[in-house]
Amino acid sequence: QVQLVESGGGSVQAGGSLRLSCVFTGNSRDAYWMAWFRQAPGKEREGVALIEWDGGVISHANSVKGRFTISRDNAKNTLYLQMDSLKPEDTAMYYCAADSRVLAFSTEYRYWGQGTQVTVSP
Repeated sequence: QVQLVESGGGSVQAGGSLRLSCVFTGNSRDAYWMAWFRQAPGKEREGVALIEWDGGVISHANSVKGRFTISRDNAKNTLYLQMDSLKPEDTAMYYCAADSRVLAFSTEYRYWGQGTQVTVSP
């Protein structure tokens, strides 16, 4: 099992930056693959970025490519999402997710955090 706790959300103006963190505890095997998702009101949850345990595989959604960067520090049991050049359409609840399976941007990840809100004003 894995427990996930996100932090770092907040309110910023368009063009600003935020860095989200997700601390994971428990069986590291279940955190081999980790991802960030987001969900805006009235919309489906969508994948933002994912990363393999050692960072050998990284993928970003087209909507955030070039602006967001996923990374992880396994020594600190922490997943990060650096978000730059934020846009109002990035406003959403952001969730980290973990699993031992290769799931890409499927929402079938077994473990989820509680979410952290990101609000971007024009």
